Amino acid sequence: MRVLIAEDEVRLAEALVQLFARENITADVFTNGNDAYDNSLADIYDVIILDIMLPGMDGISILRGIRQQGIKTPVLMLTALDSLGDKVKGLDSGADDYLTKPFRTEELLARVRALSRRSSSSLVPSDELSCGDLVLDTASCELRCGSSSVRLGRKEYGVMELLMRNAGAAVSKDMIITRIWGYDTEAEDNNVEVYISFLRKKIAFLGSSAAIRTLRGIGYTMDRNL
Repeated sequence: MRVLIAEDEVRLAEALVQLFARENITADVFTNGNDAYDNSLADIYDVIILDIMLPGMDGISILRGIRQQGIKTPVLMLTALDSLGDKVKGLDSGADDYLTKPFRTEELLARVRALSRRSSSSLVPSDELSCGDLVLDTASCELRCGSSSVRLGRKEYGVMELLMRNAGAAVSKDMIITRIWGYDTEAEDNNVEVYISFLRKKIAFLGSSAAIRTLRGIGYTMDRNL
């Protein structure tokens, strides 16, 4: 999972990045509203967390802007403002949830997970993704086939999740780089190839009939049987 955080309190933003990292969630932080808006339009995030009070564009303006541009990513408003009017304004502008500061980290994580599940509910109604006899547990980050399992590293998990959520469809290297390494990154095609190699070895170790197939000049696709 990848989340965007628009938060100008640097210490809080850093703490949230560390919190999400422990949960195998990649978080990109933007302390300026204009930067947060521009990156939200890339449509690479599973959840967007917006503070209302930001330098540049405020959270409500960002929210309205991305909704007008057709971005349907779930948005959690995170703010110190707790009046009913502020909540109504945020929700009416297209927010999916609202959490006021201070908050408990357990509640924030639970809300983010719930929003992520909601956004992908048409594809995956549970905490597991499957492709043929291969199962990816999104809670434990384990890849299973029958009674055998292996635990995936953070980037391995991110690539595998992206491929399995799009099983049967082409996933370009550019899409993998953007989703896993971020919008502004120096990662190249060979970085993707390394992780695809790691995953193929683990799939082979599990004895699965599913496989990652290379689409020459395009990228990869997840096949139930190869």
